[in-house]
Amino acid sequence: MIADNLVVDARTGTRATWGELVQHAAPRSAPTAFVVEHSVDALPAVAGLKDGGELLVVAAGRLDESLAAELRGAGFDLVAGDDVQEATDRRPAEDGRVWLLTSGSTGRPKRVGHTLESLSTVTGVAPHTWLCPYSPGTYAWWQVITLGLGVPGQDLVLVDPADLDDWVTPALEHGVTAVSGTPTFWRRTLMRHGAELQKLLLEQVTLGGEPVDQAVLSQLGEAFPDARVSWIYASSEVGASIVVHDGRAGFPEEWLDRDVPGRPRLAVVDGELVITSPHHGTDASGAEMAGAVRTGDAARIEDGRVLVTGRLDRDELNVGGSKVSAGAVRDLLQSHPAIAWAAVRGRKAPLVGTMVVADVVADHDSDVTADDLTRWAAERLPEYAVPRRIKMLAEIPAKETLKSDV
Repeated sequence: MIADNLVVDARTGTRATWGELVQHAAPRSAPTAFVVEHSVDALPAVAGLKDGGELLVVAAGRLDESLAAELRGAGFDLVAGDDVQEATDRRPAEDGRVWLLTSGSTGRPKRVGHTLESLSTVTGVAPHTWLCPYSPGTYAWWQVITLGLGVPGQDLVLVDPADLDDWVTPALEHGVTAVSGTPTFWRRTLMRHGAELQKLLLEQVTLGGEPVDQAVLSQLGEAFPDARVSWIYASSEVGASIVVHDGRAGFPEEWLDRDVPGRPRLAVVDGELVITSPHHGTDASGAEMAGAVRTGDAARIEDGRVLVTGRLDRDELNVGGSKVSAGAVRDLLQSHPAIAWAAVRGRKAPLVGTMVVADVVADHDSDVTADDLTRWAAERLPEYAVPRRIKMLAEIPAKETLKSDV
């Protein structure tokens, strides 16, 4: 444990070292699910893992009655402040086990098992003060938290997802030099804060958790010309598997089918990204997710790059017998200079079976219309791939996970 790194609560301005946080840890002999309103509330329990225990962290907003019953039935005591709901099926704790809940974007959240070691995949990082905006207990949250916990010179400023409309103010106040977020987080930031972002002296900008297209990478490069812009492909199941720093969407095709000790093996099989990772987790039963894991994400090779475009079951649309990639249409719409965000999906339609529809958000100072976008897309896409209905939204939708699964 690195006791000298600082943790700052952006809500209150309270500063503490990890060494101070561990003094507030209350060791528990039973597997424990800590239910927290604020990200910082989970840190004493995280710091206390050095003394053993089995831990799951979940944001209060994600815990419904069904999930609570499931966790208690799996042997977890639920601890929310001073309130404790004991497990209904008790079992001894497995020392060092850390459980994550998946985002639930493909259905009900699942438990994935890790250790602090398997979550600590970042090393050799220059000193930074990181903004952590993620929902407590998610894989991305743990990635930033373990960076602060285990790597010298990595201070953290914690901002709750509910407070993200004004994260720039505390970031300036506390000297943030590195920020990690989803593409949705960054698009909302670019729309809301504009020129104010120039005051941030960022050295590192990181994004992941959703498909990363060239438009958002280019916009971030322009907004933060002195920062390294990196995108990461990571999941609870296979860990951090792809890291790209060259400012381009996708990763080099030559990375496919390489065997490098200590690094994940990447492949594309039938249009799906397949990863064999040394950072894999375990399923709820404790069985390792080793070997080649079919990620469920669509991937295509284009101009020497492998582009990861979204969930496979949502990406391929069949329009009158012609295949359309929803991700490719989305990326095209987001490349329009007046569009801040887009989502594309299929809708049932007579004759052709499915038609392409889209939701879009335009920049606040733009007067672009749905008809304008339809004509623009028609000049660049096959006729069957052009969105037939485009709905203009006022704001970019975002969940607590900082994703916009709509």
